[in-house]
Amino acid sequence: MAGLDENRAFVPLAIAVLTVSDSRSLADDRSGDTLAERLTGAGHRLADRAVVTDDVEAIRAAVRRWIADPDIDAVLTTGGTGFTGRDVTPEALEPLFEKRMEGFSAVFHRISFDKIGVSTIQSRATAGVAGATYIFVLPGSPGACRDAWDGILAAQLDYRHRPCNFVEIMPRLDEHLRRG
Repeated sequence: MAGLDENRAFVPLAIAVLTVSDSRSLADDRSGDTLAERLTGAGHRLADRAVVTDDVEAIRAAVRRWIADPDIDAVLTTGGTGFTGRDVTPEALEPLFEKRMEGFSAVFHRISFDKIGVSTIQSRATAGVAGATYIFVLPGSPGACRDAWDGILAAQLDYRHRPCNFVEIMPRLDEHLRRG
């Protein structure tokens, strides 16, 4: 049965938050604030935080820097997952994925459907792994960030969560890079 195994110790992760927006700054970034508050409230460390414009190269540069940092375990992005001409976060980040996390999108949409109905199809939330770093690409609304954290990430980024979680497989994410 799913739940927390209180016999296991909590393992805090270092998580970076990137907001993708042409109109937000750190001062008025409610979605980034939501993610930062949720992850630190859960006991993780906010490793870094930034805001970049809806530009493929700017988004990639920020995330590549965090992927290259061995002290960062996960990256949460918010914004740029819709269908307008400026929404390019999936296009920027999916090519970096070594492995896609198809289940993340499916579960995110199921949770979102329960709250906003069929409007959930307007999100291209996605996730994957690159360079032994988890990357979660979330919509730009604070509500969507809460849903993703509360409904998926809080459990999967907690070593105590059973029957399985992302933390326990972290030491093996780069096995393909260490071969030969």
